[in-house]
Order: sequence, then structure tokens, then C-alpha cells
Amino acid sequence: MKIVSAEVFVTSPTRNFVTLKVTTDEGITGIGDATLNGRELAVAAYLKEHVAQLLVGRDPHMIEDTWQFLYRSSYWRRGPVTMAAIAAVDVALWDIKGKVAGLPVYQLLGGASRRGLRAYGHASGTDLPSLFDSIREHLELGYKSIRVQTAIPGIKAVYGVAAQSQASGERYDYEPAGRGAYPQEEDWDTRAYLRHLPTVFEAVRNEFGPEIPLLHDGHHRMTPMQAAKLGKALEPYDLFWLEDCTPAENQEGLRLVRQHTTTPLAIGEIFNTVWDFQLLIREQLIDYVRAASTHFGGISPLKKVMDYAAQYQIKSGFHGPTDISPVGFAAQLHVGLAIHNYGIQEYMQHSEKTNTVFEQSMTFTDGYLHPGDKPGLGVEFNEEAANSFPYQQAYLPYNRLIDGTVHDW
Repeated sequence: MKIVSAEVFVTSPTRNFVTLKVTTDEGITGIGDATLNGRELAVAAYLKEHVAQLLVGRDPHMIEDTWQFLYRSSYWRRGPVTMAAIAAVDVALWDIKGKVAGLPVYQLLGGASRRGLRAYGHASGTDLPSLFDSIREHLELGYKSIRVQTAIPGIKAVYGVAAQSQASGERYDYEPAGRGAYPQEEDWDTRAYLRHLPTVFEAVRNEFGPEIPLLHDGHHRMTPMQAAKLGKALEPYDLFWLEDCTPAENQEGLRLVRQHTTTPLAIGEIFNTVWDFQLLIREQLIDYVRAASTHFGGISPLKKVMDYAAQYQIKSGFHGPTDISPVGFAAQLHVGLAIHNYGIQEYMQHSEKTNTVFEQSMTFTDGYLHPGDKPGLGVEFNEEAANSFPYQQAYLPYNRLIDGTVHDW
């Protein structure tokens, strides 16, 4: 069997996605996710101009060899554009291998280690009543674990709060990337955030009790000392995790956070390779790996980093917003079902338009996800539907402090 074509599709059913379709001489196709939110066309060009022709004539079963070839032969390694492109190829080849074998991908990774995958949803509000309503809505949808994001008094717009207005017209926690030629500017005040957030979690615990696993995303906006202060302040409310409490580039900063709080830590959604996790796992500075198949090079490295993390009792918490397409999301579900050290899966439900482009066998029942048992990934790509939703330029927002300084968003 040989690869005869590799086609790239850019489509925008509510938000932008980059999809790779690999076809063999036996007519078997595999699909991969190459979406990089706000930089989609850079990855599409990388695939079209530099990768597609390298795949033609290759044996699709040689997944590891193809991955190493694309990673090492370019010389300029790592980076989100390169790794998203490699991820698309890797996932598409796993899809093909599963279809040839007549098995879902998780069976090729060692088989299921559990019946389903615990998931968490995103609740948010501009005040306590709207936040409580959002939590109740997610519980009614079947979520057993809830991420809590809240507006902050004195700050006009905060990441992850759905009730805030967006240029796209979509819920903020569904599509924060505003359509247009320039990113939206938001404001930020760390001291106000640190004062307010513990009071919100106190109110949530008083309203909903101690049983619901609660999560929170700091979105890289704190210094290590500020993150340590927040982690300690949140200890009475027994968080499942505090995510991205400080910029991930400063990995040594997690040592300081770890010294001052027992709140579990999750990080890594902006990481691109296993090397980014090396220090954090070896020194046990985190509790959950937040990597995403789409930005991390695909299924192959995701499985490898979790095998490494297992030696240190560190679990998975794969990144799962709606800018991971259903293809990349399915890839993570197959890995999560197979590995022993699974933790939890972020799950934001895609729009109806997106689900017409990506037809899925995945299920979500009673708080648990399952990728389904169709051969391969269990996702079919509807080209006609994809072509009916042309690309629209979009950017994620950015932050400025009160004095005008650009800050982490």
C-alpha cells in the first residue's frame, strides 16, 4: 500500500479548522487535524507547500518512521506550526491503520483500560446567580466535573466567561476568537482577580456541596508567587486542579508554586513536544498533562509522554476546546481510553455546523466519553459540507494592564 495524495482543507463551520486527508492506492483514506487557532493558514501552507509531496509514495503503515522523518529532516524542529502539521499526518496514518485492521485506534494502542472517559465542562457567569445557573445547566447535560470561570469586578472582559459579548456572536467559552482583521483587546488586574476568586469558590462550595470536582483555569496570567498565593487560598475548596497558573515557558517557576500549595496543578496546552514536559514530569512539579494531540505532534508522542508520566503517577488532562477539531479530539479519546494513567478530558461540545462537517461515532453518556468502535478514529470528513463554510480570519484576544502594558491572555 502506498500514499497517492495528501489534500488540505480549511473550513469555518462556526470556527476555523485545518484538516488533512491522506488517500492510499487502495482507496483507503485517513484524516488528521492541523488546526492552530489564529494561525490556521500558516499550517495549511506548511502542509500544502512542504509536506504533502513528501508523503506521496510512502507506506502509510510506517507511522513512526514517517513521524521521525518529518520531525528530523526539516532541521528546524518543534514549534506550533511544524508540530500541528506533523500531528495531522500522524493522526491520519493511525486512522488508515485502524481502517485496514478493521479496529478502532484504541485497540491498536493496547485496548481499553476503562469503560469510558470522565469529562469536565465549562461553567461561567458574570455574577454568582448566572454562574450557579451555568453550573446547573452543565450538571443537567450530564457533566460530573465542572470548570468554574467568573467575571472579576472592575475588569470588562475575562477569558472563559460566556455572557460577555463577542464580535463573532458566539458564546465566549465556545469561540473566543473574534472574526476580523485585528484581535480584540481585553483588560486585566491580577490583584483584583486574586481577591475575588476565592470568594467565588467559597460560594460555589456552599451552594453545590463538597462532592463535585471543580477546576479552574488561570490562563498563564500570574507570576509564580501569585500562583502560589492563589493555590494556597483555594485549598479549602478542594479543587480537582488549578490549570496554567503561570506562563508555561518558565517551567522552573512551578517549583515555587509547588512549595507553597497542595492544590493539584495542570499545565501544557501550549506545549509542542515531549521535551517541554521533561523537567515538569521528572521533578513531579505537575499532576496532569494538558497536551493536545493537534499541537503536540499527534497520537504517537501523546502516548509516549503519558508512558513517561506514568512512572511519576502523573495523569492525563488533555486539552479539549472547540479549536481542537472532532478529528483531533477523537485522537485524544483513543489515547485516553488505552492508557492506564488517564485523569480527565476537557470536553466543549462542537456546534451543529461543525458536526455536519465532521461526522462522529463518539458518545457522551452520564458524564463519560467514548470514541466508539468504528475502524480508525470513528470520524468521517464531509468535503461538501466543509467547502460550504469558507475560511474567515479570526484572532484570539489579548490583554493589557491598567497602565497599558501588554499582558498574558
